[in-house]
Amino acid sequence: MEVRNIAIIAHVDHGKTKLTDALMRQTGMVTDDSVTMDFNALEKERGITIYSKNTSVFYKGTKINIVDTPGHADFGSEVERVLRSIDSVLLLVDAQEGPMPQTKFVLKKSLELGLKPMVVINKIDKAAARPEWTQEKILELFMDLGANAEQLEFTTIYAIAKEGIAKIKLTDESKDLTPLLDAILENVPPVVADIDAPCAFQPFNLAYDNYLGRMGIGRIYQGTLKLGDNVFVKKPAGEIVSGAITKIYTFEGLTKKEVSEATAGDIVMLAGLPDIYIGDTVCANKEQQSLPAIKIDEPTISLNFLVNNSSFAGREGKYVTSRQIRERLQKELEVNVGLRIDFSAVDYCKVYGRGELHIAILLENMRRDGFEVQVSQPQVIIKEVDGVKREPFEEVTIDVPPEFCGTVIEKMAKRKGQMLEMRPEQNHTRMVYEIPTRGLLGYRGEFIVDTRGEGILCGEVIGFKPYVGDIEKKETGSMISGETGKTLAYSLSNLQERGALFVGPNVEVYEGQVIGATAKGLDMVVNPIKGKNLTNMRSSNADIAIQLTPPLELNLERGLEMMAEDEYLEVTPKSIRLRKQILTETGRVRAVRKKPAVV
Repeated sequence: MEVRNIAIIAHVDHGKTKLTDALMRQTGMVTDDSVTMDFNALEKERGITIYSKNTSVFYKGTKINIVDTPGHADFGSEVERVLRSIDSVLLLVDAQEGPMPQTKFVLKKSLELGLKPMVVINKIDKAAARPEWTQEKILELFMDLGANAEQLEFTTIYAIAKEGIAKIKLTDESKDLTPLLDAILENVPPVVADIDAPCAFQPFNLAYDNYLGRMGIGRIYQGTLKLGDNVFVKKPAGEIVSGAITKIYTFEGLTKKEVSEATAGDIVMLAGLPDIYIGDTVCANKEQQSLPAIKIDEPTISLNFLVNNSSFAGREGKYVTSRQIRERLQKELEVNVGLRIDFSAVDYCKVYGRGELHIAILLENMRRDGFEVQVSQPQVIIKEVDGVKREPFEEVTIDVPPEFCGTVIEKMAKRKGQMLEMRPEQNHTRMVYEIPTRGLLGYRGEFIVDTRGEGILCGEVIGFKPYVGDIEKKETGSMISGETGKTLAYSLSNLQERGALFVGPNVEVYEGQVIGATAKGLDMVVNPIKGKNLTNMRSSNADIAIQLTPPLELNLERGLEMMAEDEYLEVTPKSIRLRKQILTETGRVRAVRKKPAVV
């Protein structure tokens, strides 16, 4: 049976998963409309793809292996390693938005590998869709990224993924995805591999099973893999480890099918090699040449994971000790290849990630597993190259209604953003900036407020550039509880005039907990548990009802954005709290006095 290997790549929310689901439904791999590739609970809640996943469909006697990839820049490492193992990509672009930052990132990677993408212009049923304009912008992007003559002759398909419809021309009548499936067979080359040669397999993804241990998902480049085969795992650094294959799985729809052997060209999952890692070469003998290693972009931010030692520590969590946290982080390294962790410190683990969302997903998974942990403020990774300090930069695309442009331009300028482009786009204005990642930390939540939820901000890391100096960002201070107890509506009604509160009435708080943000950029110690003094004298205001503004919900992303350098974010299965590192006011005053004076 012929095999075709493709990946679907796109910017976030352009319809990759919807298209993959529609392809599976049309080819009969799934029959339930509610079944989706985003089966992870977090993916369903957030409506985004976080982990790359494999599926396969059968059409006209051909097996088409499909890899569904994430669209968010923080999970770019999931995309990079997949592209090396497939033969073509479907580049999906929204017919209204056109190419966005992640579109550029994934297209650049695929062109560099010599792949010839097929373009799918999706969501052509949108009222504001402009497919012709989108195709022109895609062609411009191909040329800007240095596509060769063959790559510029790409095939374009128009689609409505959620309805399972594809067309070669906009005027064509179509009821299903047959035009797209036919185009895949026509444009994606069938796998040509030597099945008689010694086997060579390279994983581009990892999975973990409590019984089978670490498993590698990847492509067989040559030869045949059989159950029980003794193989060698060759590391990029030169180390060689031997092992035996205990399980082989191929993919059919959303299910894994256990097989006794698999041949070159197919994408399979192997068990029995506990030391296997992304980019290793699994081969039949030691003398075989290793396949080119898969390189993954470096992390851009770091933060410390510590044991929760707040006044409410241990109330909600099942796993609270340093040993348990370290074991959980070591297990995360089994599958999360974009993550780096330094375990050398005694009282904390330093975690390096690709962005705030990348870290927030890890924290959310840990709290759902029953862990209590506290983390420090995210810091960008500063490198020194040839004696020059360098920091990560991002290219940011911003779409906002024209009336909010002034506010956004002012904020981006304060954060050392350099405008590269500004142009009108239908009812919005599109601005492209180059800005240090340091300047973007903590801005996304502020941006939503500034644009009243009507703005779109997307970015991609473009590399390390010279350090730009200090960036003034935090314009609010922290409202700190000076007492431990339950909050009262009476005290909160007075405090809400000073800034935004994170807690409502009748909520337990402790001394040193941050319960709100002050309007001015100064910290303020307050008493949120103070009640009204009762006397036998009746005042004229006695019967006036207290009206409280609903508190600002403190979720993981907002907490990571808002926290100050001297604060921790406390994460438990049921609660997310901000707190000062030193809980008592006198302790904080002493710590400030001990700091050396800045000359």
